[in-house]
Amino acid sequence: MTDTASVPRVSSPPAERGHPWVDGRVRPLPLRTAEAVPGSATTVADTVTTADVTDTARASRFPRLSGRPAIFLLASLVVTALASSAAPTPLYAIYQARWGFSPITTTVVFGVYALAVLVSLLTLGKLSDHLGRRPVLLAALVVQAASLVLFTTADGVPELLAARVIQGLSTGAALGAIGAGMLDIDRERGTFANAVSPGMGTGSGALISALFVRYLPAPTHLIYFALLGVLALQALGVVLMRETVTRKPGALATLVPEIRLPRELRGSMLVAAPVLFAVWAVAGLYGALGPALVNTLTGSPDTVLGSASLTALAGTAVVAVIALRRAQARTVMLTGILALVGGVAVTLLALDIRSLALFFVGTVVSGVGFGSGFQGGIRTVVPQARPHERSGVLSLLYTISYLGMGLPAVIAGFLVVHGGGLVTTSYEYGAAVIVLAAAALAGLLRGRPSAELH
Repeated sequence: MTDTASVPRVSSPPAERGHPWVDGRVRPLPLRTAEAVPGSATTVADTVTTADVTDTARASRFPRLSGRPAIFLLASLVVTALASSAAPTPLYAIYQARWGFSPITTTVVFGVYALAVLVSLLTLGKLSDHLGRRPVLLAALVVQAASLVLFTTADGVPELLAARVIQGLSTGAALGAIGAGMLDIDRERGTFANAVSPGMGTGSGALISALFVRYLPAPTHLIYFALLGVLALQALGVVLMRETVTRKPGALATLVPEIRLPRELRGSMLVAAPVLFAVWAVAGLYGALGPALVNTLTGSPDTVLGSASLTALAGTAVVAVIALRRAQARTVMLTGILALVGGVAVTLLALDIRSLALFFVGTVVSGVGFGSGFQGGIRTVVPQARPHERSGVLSLLYTISYLGMGLPAVIAGFLVVHGGGLVTTSYEYGAAVIVLAAAALAGLLRGRPSAELH
């Protein structure tokens, strides 16, 4: 029989990490009691609560994901959630041909998703700080799966709208928990993963869905079945993941919408918010009108080519996040604003001269602005948040982002039908984005974030 008393305890991690599992290693919290793991020479120790004892007992039966594997799993959840949200984009033309709705309906379907995300972020965004990351994530995955099933059975616009609302609610609930969970595990890597994952999801979802439409049968069903399979595997991963926070009371109170920001974060948020709104407004432009603009320039209804604009925007954003990950947050935001203004201007010029090549050049430059602006905003605010504030702060950042994506897109859809048409509306939308970016630049030059992640 192994003598567990002779095994030295492992020292606890630095306080700023906010949890015991970092850099792929298990580091126990300060001990009050210890329990021997059957058949092991080590002890499992932690501050004793009901949730912790339960987690410890389960951990003795099978291993838990922590460290880098857990971050990769959580990042993949963001990718899948946003890929699922982008998957209907190449299918809108099919839905429109089947059900005969107008372009404004397309943007309403797009915008209602963003509205549902906003509602979910405001009501469910802090829930994981009280119930734990894993329970919220598992519930969100179940609801996300339900939305995908509804997509496969939709036979009209009401079902399509319902699926988008359910999808938005699940995505909003998941985003705060996922982002906070990544920061719990490792603040630096978690901040980077929070910035890079949305672009990967948006870009891959639109492209893969378009390829399904082009080359595979039953595209309005098969893409959703594929996503359901991915969700099932990820749910298994979440079950095996180590919980990073301890449950605490007050969960019901968080369901009441409340925008509360810690005082020490307000200056940074005022600097970051206009940038986030502007860059996500560009994402909304490409998500709602991008395929139609490409089809107008080419005269071709090719779904892959039509979706390539959103994929190019999001893919370039990912590259920009990776390339600028070591730069100061303020520098990254400045780069994002300037690239956004330049990219949108080039895109509008391409529409004027009817140049597809120049349109994609403008899209790539705008993608640099999208990725840099979003990363800079996240890095300016999130690293300053305390562990118990992270989910709420991230939810507020995503609220601003999705407001920027959804509201202008719905207005644009109305103007396409009742205003000057697709191209004229795109000019107006682009001009508004440039004005927003200029306002964000003025705020950035005036503001001085109190802390930056290097």
